[in-house]
Amino acid sequence: MNDFLPIPVLDARQAAEWDALSIERGVPSRVLMESAGRAAAVVIARELGAKLSGGIVVAAGHGNNGGDGWVVARALGAHGVPVWVAEPGGGGEGVERSPDCEANRALALEGSVESLGPDDDWPRAALVVDALLGTGAAGSPRGKIGAMAARIANHGMPVAAIDGPTGLDLTTGEAHGPVRADLTVTFGGLRRGHVLAREWCGSVVVVEMGFVPLPSRTEWPGFVDDRWVAARLPRFRASMHKGDRGRVLIVGGQNGMAGAARHAARAAFAAGAGLVKVAAQAESVAALQETLPDAMSVATALGAEVEAELGAALAWADAVVLGPGLGRGAERAAFVERVLAASAGSGDSNRPVFVIDADALHTGRDAWGAGSAPRVLTPHLGEFKAAFPDALDLVAGDRFAATAAASEARGDGPADPPPPPITVLLKGVPTIVASSGRRMAVTASGNPALATGGSGDLLAGFIATFLAQGLDPHDAAAMGAHVLGRAAEIASADSSVRSTRPDDVLAAVPDLWHEMDAAPLLDPPILLRLDPPAVV
Repeated sequence: MNDFLPIPVLDARQAAEWDALSIERGVPSRVLMESAGRAAAVVIARELGAKLSGGIVVAAGHGNNGGDGWVVARALGAHGVPVWVAEPGGGGEGVERSPDCEANRALALEGSVESLGPDDDWPRAALVVDALLGTGAAGSPRGKIGAMAARIANHGMPVAAIDGPTGLDLTTGEAHGPVRADLTVTFGGLRRGHVLAREWCGSVVVVEMGFVPLPSRTEWPGFVDDRWVAARLPRFRASMHKGDRGRVLIVGGQNGMAGAARHAARAAFAAGAGLVKVAAQAESVAALQETLPDAMSVATALGAEVEAELGAALAWADAVVLGPGLGRGAERAAFVERVLAASAGSGDSNRPVFVIDADALHTGRDAWGAGSAPRVLTPHLGEFKAAFPDALDLVAGDRFAATAAASEARGDGPADPPPPPITVLLKGVPTIVASSGRRMAVTASGNPALATGGSGDLLAGFIATFLAQGLDPHDAAAMGAHVLGRAAEIASADSSVRSTRPDDVLAAVPDLWHEMDAAPLLDPPILLRLDPPAVV
């Protein structure tokens, strides 16, 4: 296993803790600010360089975020860019700046940078840099800061934000306005608000600025990107046969709902499964044999009993997707419970691993919590509320905390056999994966092309294949979510978000594997670039 560490996704407290830890370990705060401001200047010049000849206005607050802005102004001014810094307190009178902000302000004003007061007219510059408030800001901007934020929003110039646009809570993702950024430059890692409120941030660029290496803390989520997936993707060998590539069983597909099982099976093949079998009602089996001859099939009534042939298929499988097109009701709940109970203790105690998806999530904890096999639950918000009613209040306010709490849930049955370990994947923007004792994983890949029926079935098929190929449930879930999102991005680039269907997403998966096989290009000081999702 490659030890590539993901970029963290931090709340305000964690970001401040990392900053303080770096200073404690010997990196002076002035060095951090200088590195941050100069890295931001590099990104602004690369991304918006064509506008710099028209001059920039930097709106600089009184804290360290404002200090970063003064460094940006000094760095770009040294290259001949006309720079004005607008100060909400004006001219320095009666304003208490942080020491590092005060020092960098003095340095900038010794050069070509000009200061503007809160009531001064702004020049006809081509770009504004929002450096008013940092990661810890919460609530609507008020007073002079609020007035200057409104001025940024009303001016009409493109906006590059340092850390985040003023008015966006970078912990909760709550957007109070008024500033929307075209470009956001942040430091060391993403902030939660960047992935929760992407439409306010524009393109988000994470730069390296000299923080000390992160301690190993599971409460600091990690961001899943192509490098993370490529480091963990199971590799094929020339000597492999179909059994080595994983055996996946899809259980669902009541009569009239074969399409969901078909999507999951096709996704399993696209992800690299060697053998795929579908257990469904008789009419759905007939339809699948016509449209997907690559897959094997088993007829089942989806009733309260597990038939012998279905039991044999469960024993055969490395991973099972339970739920696509299953249908709902008391009989289906009994079926889910019996399937999971029948799989406990057969052969390898870790096989099969289950993906509990779609209708199976509505069966209740007594059903989806039965047995002792490991499992991944893949709810969207509505399914999450059905599967974890105890977390309703939490999920409304904090998706991260809700997903973590859900991953600690267990079935309500007896302790022998012990309740199963679960991984919870909460689909959405972003998608969050949590397992007990593991660092949460976050992915922001994808676009509204996935807001269509069948996308969840593809996700379940991807995850099941990675499970069947030996990945643990946490990594398999995170990888499946990222692969689905990236394939949707590739597919919609060739057509449009509006027209992309699940089959188009599957057709893009081979291109994604080729992209991931290429060595990533290093581009210091940039660690990550996250573009806003396409919507057309």
